Amino acid sequence: MKRLYFIYGASALAAVLMAAQVSVNAQENGNRDEFGNIVRGPYETNSFGDNWFVGVGGGINMLLDNGYDVKVGPSLDVNFGKWFTPSVGMRAGYQGLKFDSTKDGNSSRYGYMYIHGDFLWNMSNALSGYKESRFWDVTPYLHAGFFRSYASDFADNEFATGAGILHNLQLNERIDVIIDMRATVVSGNIHGTSGPAVLPSVTAGVAVNLGWPGFVRTSTILGAVEAANAEKTAILETAIVALEAANASLEAENMKLQKKNSELSRNVKQLKTEEAALEMSYEEMQPITVYFTIGQTVLGQLELQHLDFYARNIIEKVNGNPNAEIVVMGSADSNTGTAKRNQYLSEARGKYIVKLLSEKYGINADKVVIKSEVVKAKADPKMDRAVIISFK
Repeated sequence: MKRLYFIYGASALAAVLMAAQVSVNAQENGNRDEFGNIVRGPYETNSFGDNWFVGVGGGINMLLDNGYDVKVGPSLDVNFGKWFTPSVGMRAGYQGLKFDSTKDGNSSRYGYMYIHGDFLWNMSNALSGYKESRFWDVTPYLHAGFFRSYASDFADNEFATGAGILHNLQLNERIDVIIDMRATVVSGNIHGTSGPAVLPSVTAGVAVNLGWPGFVRTSTILGAVEAANAEKTAILETAIVALEAANASLEAENMKLQKKNSELSRNVKQLKTEEAALEMSYEEMQPITVYFTIGQTVLGQLELQHLDFYARNIIEKVNGNPNAEIVVMGSADSNTGTAKRNQYLSEARGKYIVKLLSEKYGINADKVVIKSEVVKAKADPKMDRAVIISFK
């Protein structure tokens, strides 16, 4: 009859598991995407302090040995663990049992303690996807650990192992009602018999979740990353527009530099021509002309620069030759002013140039011959308001 009770109990446990799975599946209406597919991980790795839990429960333990000889007593469960992912966790626990045992007509007090480690697999999250608001989670697990039995007449230490199913009924984010159904297999030595002993137990209690109890899907993280990437892309696009504008500006500047380079190339060529001219003897040198503004006997700034170049590069060369002679011809045009005024202008301009050459550039005044003339009307009278410096 006790065998029959055991078979009935196992069948009832299987029926409970099947009903639990149907109930779990019925909770998934809010855990699907727009296409009706269950949403799963991966998930962000939480910090060390998150997803811990402490559970305390009490219930009934049974000891089956010696041909399913059944002994029943109260049970105490204390567990402490952590979820590493929504589907995988581990816990360490303590289980205790005490009852009166009769053997060979002798009664004795019997008890045990079982310190175990459990590997937890949350079937609800693994098969149906993580859902923070799910009311009922079903978690099969494997356990193993140190089993110590004690009685009035003996004590024994053994290794024990087994399997179980943990039910978590969520009351709120922090507190769950837990129903723990476990079977433990251990040597019959714990009760002074041969062969294995089986200890089924059912306990109920409360678990408290510590730290942050939830998980964040990587897809959520990817959404944030995509949003950040979109912002970065917009920044990069703005930078690209700015770079294109800067590039266009650089191209325009490059065109200017190329134009300037062409001008410099022409200037270099001209300077080389002038340098070659400097190598000529003074007899081969062409006359130099500087121009005055109408009515003026001093040079403007531009013509002073021209004279400076001639004085430093040509006239000084001639000045170094003891046989050379410099002729300075001052002139004025006859289109304006009186003959007397024009004669004055032509002489004053010549003397002004000689004074500059002597005082500023150290040209020997004894080598300079001053002449003057008033030029008759021509097509361009501005060309005749000048001083011509020639060499012989």
